[in-house]
Amino acid sequence: MHVRFGDFRLDGGTRQLFRAESEVHLSPKAFDLLRLLIEARPSAVSKHDLSNQLWPATFVSEANLSVLVGEVRAALGDRPSQSRFIRTVHRFGYAFSGRANDVPADTRPGGVPGLSRWLLAGARRIEVPEGETIIGRDPHAGAWIDLASVSRQHARMRVDPNGVTIEDLGSRNGTFVRGRRIQETVPLRDRDEIRLGSVVVVFREWKAEETRDD
Repeated sequence: MHVRFGDFRLDGGTRQLFRAESEVHLSPKAFDLLRLLIEARPSAVSKHDLSNQLWPATFVSEANLSVLVGEVRAALGDRPSQSRFIRTVHRFGYAFSGRANDVPADTRPGGVPGLSRWLLAGARRIEVPEGETIIGRDPHAGAWIDLASVSRQHARMRVDPNGVTIEDLGSRNGTFVRGRRIQETVPLRDRDEIRLGSVVVVFREWKAEETRDD
């Protein structure tokens, strides 16, 4: 299991959680909880089933599960009142509510060299996976930018075998690529500057083979 969600990446094989390229610490049980919720997405998982899988053949109180949920939320920067990733299903259990994308084998660390793509938003690095990524202020957006001039669903990026494109989604303050406000879907190139209202991000694309010596 290897998935990306927001600017996080979870590697089930190595049992690691990363934010951009930095590892985020989770206790073993908290990692298992996050993995279980992602595997079940978008379905909710009952507290009973979670407890049975996390503590098989052992009786534990609901408080133990609540502590783990709090640990996962803290690691993800999540809040119960405005959850991006972990949703509480009252009187039942929990669900993973963010968009998660399986990482293709050729882009996994240690796999076949491929392409890596990301957005630089200040000090943040937001991974852009294959398929569709919504950029916006909505907590469930794949590229979440929580700033006032960014609409909830501001723009959409698409990555497919033909390349990378971006389109505006009727945002209030507009999407600008290379200094021009876009009205249609436009292709993106490495180091293109994208302005979302007053917020500037930079698109980067890296090919593994570019670093090889001849």
